[in-house]
Amino acid sequence: MSDLHKEVSELERKSATAARLFDIRRIIGGLFVVYGVIVTIAGINPSDADLKKAEGVHINLWTGLAMLALGIFFLVWMKVRPAQVPDEAPGTPES
Repeated sequence: MSDLHKEVSELERKSATAARLFDIRRIIGGLFVVYGVIVTIAGINPSDADLKKAEGVHINLWTGLAMLALGIFFLVWMKVRPAQVPDEAPGTPES
């Protein structure tokens, strides 16, 4: 029985690790941070034509900062409330 208990514990640990690894908040947050950095860098020094087109607003800078904030929000949310693996999968009969 001890070996079976050990195997079940190992599978539960692997399942919890996989749930945290493939948490959609990590993917969304990471993408928003990466694209936010790119757009913010592009918006730091806009050309005169870009400013005229945006009616004087540094649109890339503000959009990049907003994307950074959203990405950081998702990553902090993931850290504060990590994904929980359900005790039993839906649709499986109880033993």
